[in-house]
Amino acid sequence: MSSSQVLLFVIVGKNEPLYEAEFHKSGTTGSSDSVTRQNYFVLHSALDLVEKAAWTTNQMYLKVIDKVNQQQVSTYLTAGNIKFMLLHGGRSEDSIKNFFNDVYELYVKLSMNPFYKYDTPITAKSFDTRVRAVARRYLG
Repeated sequence: MSSSQVLLFVIVGKNEPLYEAEFHKSGTTGSSDSVTRQNYFVLHSALDLVEKAAWTTNQMYLKVIDKVNQQQVSTYLTAGNIKFMLLHGGRSEDSIKNFFNDVYELYVKLSMNPFYKYDTPITAKSFDTRVRAVARRYLG
């Protein structure tokens, strides 16, 4: 399976990943371990570029900040400096922006929950289910 059929979404806090999800195109199975590791490497290596791009704009949606092997890293930076990063094989900018906006809304609702401590890993199954539904809607 080619790595362009796999979308990797990560929410990164100040010191660690808070949430991770892999989305596969319908009809495909899981990716190999080496492809998965490469995808995580690409996302984590783009973190420095996110920090650099954050100083050049006041927009929350930073668009595509890195391109590696026909894959692109798009980023959304929240006001609390939480980074939403999506590794994809070239999706429409509107669908990615809508995906990030909807996930941001879910994240804000989660952070208002008194049982969720800010900047800690997200373990709520309902959050995962809703993020995956948003991904199916916008990222197909």
